[in-house]
Amino acid sequence: MKNRGFHMQEEAMRCLLCTDAPCSKACPNGDPARAIRAIRFGNEGLASQWVAQCTTDELQAAEQACIHYDRPIRIQQLLQTACNKSSATDKALPSLAIDFCGIPCENPFFLASSAVCTNYEMVARAFQMGWGGVFYKTICLQDIHEVSPRFDAVHDNGSHGSFYAFRNMEQLSENPVEVDFDILSRLKRDFPKKVVVASIMGQTEEDWIKLAKMAEEAGCDAVELNFSCPQMRLTGMGSDVGQDPELVTFFTAYVKRNVRIPVIPKMTPNIAHICDPAMGAYFAGADAISAINTIKSVTLGEGSDVSGCQTGSGLSGRAVKPIALRHILAMVKNPIMKGVQFSGIGGIETWRDALEFIQLGCRNVQVCTAVMQYGYRIIDDMILGLQHYMAQRGIARVDDLVGERLSRFQQPSELDRSTIVYPKIDHDVCIGCGRCYTSCHDGGHQAITFDTATRQPHIVGTRCVGCHLCRLVCPTGAIGLTKRIKKKEQN
Repeated sequence: MKNRGFHMQEEAMRCLLCTDAPCSKACPNGDPARAIRAIRFGNEGLASQWVAQCTTDELQAAEQACIHYDRPIRIQQLLQTACNKSSATDKALPSLAIDFCGIPCENPFFLASSAVCTNYEMVARAFQMGWGGVFYKTICLQDIHEVSPRFDAVHDNGSHGSFYAFRNMEQLSENPVEVDFDILSRLKRDFPKKVVVASIMGQTEEDWIKLAKMAEEAGCDAVELNFSCPQMRLTGMGSDVGQDPELVTFFTAYVKRNVRIPVIPKMTPNIAHICDPAMGAYFAGADAISAINTIKSVTLGEGSDVSGCQTGSGLSGRAVKPIALRHILAMVKNPIMKGVQFSGIGGIETWRDALEFIQLGCRNVQVCTAVMQYGYRIIDDMILGLQHYMAQRGIARVDDLVGERLSRFQQPSELDRSTIVYPKIDHDVCIGCGRCYTSCHDGGHQAITFDTATRQPHIVGTRCVGCHLCRLVCPTGAIGLTKRIKKKEQN
């Protein structure tokens, strides 16, 4: 029987990421839970440092201590595989410092305005763990009364715990206005090197001005204008404003005329052309733009109804990242909006996710759903991962990454249509499942044959169009790329 190998990332994804992890408690000379977390969040090449002093007996004890509901994580095999992929560098790790709207930030990783930052204790703990700043949960002058339950999720493979999309019906801060601004004042006093941004939402011109002035008086570094919350129960607030470029322009201008701190409108994705309201903000003098807020959606999860009723509300999580990147790209590539800075939001779980936003032009990123799933601790791997990536590339400043991939993006009509890249099957890695054959036969160009006797797929070059559906559905990574070549001329 063919050796099917061991899939490190798949095994790491099974880890429950326990609090006070029993596996690490059973391993006095190391921290296997921290090593597994490094693998889970994109730092497999760095995982070995947390188990370098562990003995085989300790790792075996750690595996026996695993409390997984199905079967224990294969810790020894997982960490051995990770150690074989070590990519640690002996180069000095660079600083992640970057300016945003003229504000010095120790790193580009911020908490997004949401349930992850609703009081002093939460934000203080996040700052102590390494987060560079916070967009505090949106403050308004209206009374907020939340529903229960207010969350739902779309889980991986129908399982509990891990989800790729998250729906929430939560609105704004339930604290009295004075309490929230006192919290922001104390945060800035106690953590002067951290960036504290007040997110606000008004309903009238007077509301916006009053809240913005209170933010400035509290010592906030900047103010974010929430034009984008998708589930406000009152008209004229949230995405009602963000979908109207004229209102975005007016409210942004009102605030800009009344405060000296940077003003950052937050855009809604629930619109066909995000550049329309974004340009309204630009012409009103916005210093930066946050994007995106959650996407209006409907889920029908069991137990998600409120007294037998349901409603549409905002979707977040890693499923929305491609949509968020699309909106960022549209705004950054807009030749009119020169000089505006961007804060990226949407589906960020790992440093690689954050890097994609930065490479499209964002100077910081905001994280919410990943923190709700995994806690503030994910900042460790975000910082380490980005630092090691920069060190390996010889990049000294985050600034040098900002927008570096923009030149690769062209209009569809400008893409090269005269060449082709054929897929190539590595039969030593192929396990003969036939997924590539089924997908190509029923959803592609019928360019793969499958020998049922040997369980071997083969690509028919004369029919293959280089779409690469086969490569994307292969569960073992057995299908790779060949060199790009000129297409044969058709008679």
